[in-house]
Amino acid sequence: MTARVTLYSRPGCHLCDTAREVVERVCADLGEEYDEVSIDDDPGLRERFGEEVPVTFVDGRQHDFWRVDEGRLRAALGAGPGR
Repeated sequence: MTARVTLYSRPGCHLCDTAREVVERVCADLGEEYDEVSIDDDPGLRERFGEEVPVTFVDGRQHDFWRVDEGRLRAALGAGPGR
């Protein structure tokens, strides 16, 4: 199964740690997969996202940055709030 959610992050980022917890919880609840990509491993991503990490993409489109709103993520994945 192809991951619908991509989390762009960097090591040592406390906002990334919090975002990862939300993404993991929502994806586990909904049976979705997610990928995590360190922007520090790719100069192009580092230039593109800089200090805006974490950045989440859903179905290939940018969804959020800095913080992941659980309700918005659930809605983007088609579950609606509170599922």
